[in-house]
Amino acid sequence: MAMGNARTLTKLVVATLGMFGFGFALVPFYYKICEVTGINSGDVQSLARNTQVDTRRWVTLEFDANTNTALPWQFKPMQRSLRVHPGQLVQVEYEVINNSNQAIVGQAVPSYGPARAAAFFKKIECFCFTPQTLAAGERRRMPVLFVLDPAMDREVHTVTLSYTFFDTGAQAQATGRRGAAPDG
Repeated sequence: MAMGNARTLTKLVVATLGMFGFGFALVPFYYKICEVTGINSGDVQSLARNTQVDTRRWVTLEFDANTNTALPWQFKPMQRSLRVHPGQLVQVEYEVINNSNQAIVGQAVPSYGPARAAAFFKKIECFCFTPQTLAAGERRRMPVLFVLDPAMDREVHTVTLSYTFFDTGAQAQATGRRGAAPDG
């Protein structure tokens, strides 16, 4: 019986080594097939390239930042302008500093110039999606990741993205005061 187990083990080891060798031999065979047929030419750059990018034209993006007078924050874009191709994935950063001695919640509201460009600004990630809480004296860099839709009017050569931060805590207090019953 031990002899039968040894024979079975030998057959299994030979089969395993054969399968490994066959799999190992398939790699150069795969590359040769790809070379002959032109499939997967190894040009990783062409695979990663976004085919929606309109490389025939440029658009200048200008970045602006403002704060409502009730908000003691400094707010600025890390770069003022950038030339991009429509369809190109773009990331820019804004910096905000809370100059007060208390935590404040602010909400950024975007605007676009010309206004018709707003429909073609496709944001993927933006600090404007949610209220931002900054601790006293906190400094933060916040990214905006977007694509300018290639279907945008060809006559538009410059687009301005502007954000204005508002103190949402002050707005909530003002709304609460307006909704309160008069003293009596």
